[in-house]
Amino acid sequence: MIRTIARIIPGIPTSDGAGVQLRRSLGGQQQLRLDPFLMLDEFSSNDPNDYVAGFPAHPHRGFETVTYMLEGHMLHEDHLGNQGHLKSGGVQWMTAGRGIIHSEMPQQESGAMRGFQLWINLPSHEKMKEAGYQDIQADDIPVAKLANGGSVKVIAGIYHSADSSIAGPIHGITTAPLFLDVHLPAHAQFEHPIPMTHSAFLYVYEGELLVGNPAQAVPKQAAIVLGSGDQLHVRAGPSGAQCIVLAAMPLGEPIVQYGPFVMNTRAEIEQAIADYQNNQLVAAK
Repeated sequence: MIRTIARIIPGIPTSDGAGVQLRRSLGGQQQLRLDPFLMLDEFSSNDPNDYVAGFPAHPHRGFETVTYMLEGHMLHEDHLGNQGHLKSGGVQWMTAGRGIIHSEMPQQESGAMRGFQLWINLPSHEKMKEAGYQDIQADDIPVAKLANGGSVKVIAGIYHSADSSIAGPIHGITTAPLFLDVHLPAHAQFEHPIPMTHSAFLYVYEGELLVGNPAQAVPKQAAIVLGSGDQLHVRAGPSGAQCIVLAAMPLGEPIVQYGPFVMNTRAEIEQAIADYQNNQLVAAK
């Protein structure tokens, strides 16, 4: 059963951090989520005034952040003493768990800064786990070549083709996420299985894409939420297409969010705020 378009959530211009300009689709309003996905931001600019101030030190609790850098160079630092250089083509998968205080600062004063940040919820029994993160360099992310001249970068989950399967470097996540970056030449088709159990959406960041069967054209810079089914079917337009495909198992749990804290109850949010104000966010059990 091919998945069709259930909803289109346009990316709305906004700013975050110390004034970084971006587009927010999922999470632009709290009801605009897709369990377990909480938020998707796209940042894309050649103007350093749009990004150079970066994201100074700030807290998180209760979810995971995934930063995928298409172009540019950011430095991650956190309260655990970790440092990680996120460069073009690389990914950082961070689990905030019970608490992390980190910064993400550009290491460039000119040129393009392009990429995505995705927030994925944690199940209630993992919200207070120890924080941690993985930095994955571009060379460590497998790329499958398609017969039609396209390619698929496998960041998380497994890419299945007719004759092989390729696993991404991210695994062992409770929500079993799939994260693909798909590049298609003009008029090329792409199909891929997606479990019936998973929520799924895609985001076109270059070119033109048609989704489903019958095919329907979709806009760029918008979260294209997919309906039920077990198969993704897309076709590029005359200028080709580049899109990210995201899918994961929904948690079906209550969500209470206050800025950088995402928990299950209001009491847990109040505790997170108190812990942060009392310098206990990262030590709480």
